[in-house]
Amino acid sequence: MTNTVERFSNRVENYAKYRPDYPAEVLALFRDKMDLAQSSVLADVGSGTGLSTRLFLENGNTVFGVEPNATMRKAAENFLKDFPNFKSVDGTAEDTTLPESSIDIVMAAQAFHWFDQEKTRAEFKRILKNKGFIVLIWNERQLDSTPFLHDYEQFLLKFATDYEKVRHENVHGGVLRDFFQKDFSTETFLNGQTHDFEGLKGRLLSSSYMPSAEDAVYETMIEELKSLFAKYAENGKIQILYDTKVHYSQF
Repeated sequence: MTNTVERFSNRVENYAKYRPDYPAEVLALFRDKMDLAQSSVLADVGSGTGLSTRLFLENGNTVFGVEPNATMRKAAENFLKDFPNFKSVDGTAEDTTLPESSIDIVMAAQAFHWFDQEKTRAEFKRILKNKGFIVLIWNERQLDSTPFLHDYEQFLLKFATDYEKVRHENVHGGVLRDFFQKDFSTETFLNGQTHDFEGLKGRLLSSSYMPSAEDAVYETMIEELKSLFAKYAENGKIQILYDTKVHYSQF
């Protein structure tokens, strides 16, 4: 398997353009349940191209975006260049390089399943202030709530490389309990995207487990994606639905 740090290097453009944002209800949850104030300092670990970071920068927070992949980190720096409170950090979940007891909320959005959980827990606790929060967030694509989503899942299973091995749904309740080692709360919010064909194609190719243009099966895959889109599109658009899951606990 490609090293987890580098496996998105050739996916950055599609990732930045076609991955879903996070619903506004997430910010409200942070305010209501995690004492988020404008003065709060956050670490977004595995921050990628900055999609999750932006939500909190727009709230006026200082956010340290910790990202080990240089290509994704550069994309985030460009994407968030208008936010002076964004601090780009070359670091990992296991070694953020951030000072001890410096962060009010440490979060990982769409990234925790790549981490070494034991080392990450120790590092998160090190950088958190007393009574700070740890938050894990995923946009989980609904698998069968519509006929399109059911068939799209079958399409992924047919063409993906290591999809079943690396999918974030493998992080189940037992894994989360082992990580938090205490009670944690979970909130779920509906999220979605509407794409034309190019958007659906870009969303597909943003996933590290899908064949890239150099792969022998690529053209066949894209032709089948066109057929799938043509079958279900309405007015040239298709909808992908997600459940945005937020797991959090105070340390």
